[in-house]
Amino acid sequence: MTRRIIVEPRGLAPWWLKLLIPIASVFAALIVGALFLSLTGNDWFEVYAKMLDAAFGSGRGFAETLVSATPLILTGVAAAIAFKMLVWNIGGEGQLIFGAIVAAGVGVWLAGSTPPLVAITAVVLAGAVGGAFWASLSAVPKVYLGTNEIITTLMLNFIALNLMNYLVLGSFSPWRDPESTQFPQGRPIIDSGRIPEFFHRLDWGLFIAIAVAILAWFVISKTRSGFEYRIVGDSFNTARYAGIKVPKKVLGTFLASGAAAGLAGSILVAGILGKMDPRSLDLGLGFTGIIVAALARLNPIAIIPVAVLMGALNNAGPALQSIGVPSATVKILQGAILIFAVAGEFLITNRIRRPERSVEATTVEAEVSPA
Repeated sequence: MTRRIIVEPRGLAPWWLKLLIPIASVFAALIVGALFLSLTGNDWFEVYAKMLDAAFGSGRGFAETLVSATPLILTGVAAAIAFKMLVWNIGGEGQLIFGAIVAAGVGVWLAGSTPPLVAITAVVLAGAVGGAFWASLSAVPKVYLGTNEIITTLMLNFIALNLMNYLVLGSFSPWRDPESTQFPQGRPIIDSGRIPEFFHRLDWGLFIAIAVAILAWFVISKTRSGFEYRIVGDSFNTARYAGIKVPKKVLGTFLASGAAAGLAGSILVAGILGKMDPRSLDLGLGFTGIIVAALARLNPIAIIPVAVLMGALNNAGPALQSIGVPSATVKILQGAILIFAVAGEFLITNRIRRPERSVEATTVEAEVSPA
């Protein structure tokens, strides 16, 4: 007797399942992490307690968690608004870095007497424009030539990274601090271009990121343009039949995605870094944003708490070294969360069941051969 299962589309999943799956993904990843820690001779309870205390156990720790979450909100939004339209922008990392390059360039170029409101606005918006431009290098070939955006956005990440390293570490460009003689560092931007801090190192960039996430949700969910955007994401052919200009929508989505990632770079430059620092920008924030978007099921509002969770993991990483646990454990947990989130998405969109039993009639034929 052959046993088999049937995988079929679920249709409209209940709200509780959409909420349960991401939460279950996190707990499943924590269980896998606990098993890994146990196999490597560590006390998983002590490790998790240390991580929780480092991320939320003090005002400074909580502030650092929110500092880490700020760029992840923006890179998560960048991934979400692209993926929701089936545009696979894997270049959030490069768009963040190029946004930081442009923002730092504007911050260095502005005169020191520039009013703070003008300077901060110019530096922050410059990063968004830079991120959109870097995304356009993949968007235009995608829309008009049909190139694979996964390959182009991925390759542009490495180009942006090497460009940043060259400007600071390999040349005497305006981005390099001429007063740094022992080790090359980025040139600080003007003081009036810095985003003010209000709690430890936490600055107003957090509220900019939250505002962008809310704005993205509002545009997608409550406007006519967002309605057309959702139709394109469901089916390109249906959108064309409805008279929607699909290339224009795809191009606009790509640029908006790049602008959100570039904005993360400019907030880092104008905020906690105060300059373009290659060592502090090459952290994989664009790739982590993809995990954030996947766990939030591409919902811009849900991205905010998920980014805080990922920020807590990043903030807890250095604290693990004090008890002899590699900080790479955080990356293992983040990878496990992504795997379980993707598996959970499959269960949301599909139903697995066993086939119903059926009674089959059998006919026995007797063949009589002549003697």
